[in-house]
Amino acid sequence: QVQLVESGGGLVQAGGSLRLSCAASGRTFNTYAMGWFRQAPGKEREFVAAIAWSGPSTSYADSVKGRFTISRDNAKNMVYLQMNSLKPEDTAVYYCAARTSLQLSMRSASGYSYWGQGTQVTVSS
Repeated sequence: QVQLVESGGGLVQAGGSLRLSCAASGRTFNTYAMGWFRQAPGKEREFVAAIAWSGPSTSYADSVKGRFTISRDNAKNMVYLQMNSLKPEDTAVYYCAARTSLQLSMRSASGYSYWGQGTQVTVSS
């Protein structure tokens, strides 16, 4: 089992920044990568960014590329999402997830077996 706990969400004005953190514990050695997904009211959950536990491999949704940066601290089992130039359309609950499948794309939620409880990000215009 892997436990994931997100933090760092909040209310910010458009153009502002937030940094989300995800603390992973448990059998993290059974996971290949960590991802961030988000879900806005009335919409499906969507991929935001992902990073492998080893190596430089990262992936970003087109909608956040150039504004968001995912990073990790392997020693602390932490994953971060730095979000800059936030827009009202970034408003959503953000979830941290642990990838357990190499068969599916890093962008596919189906490849992630463990999820955090989510943290709310609200961007006001």
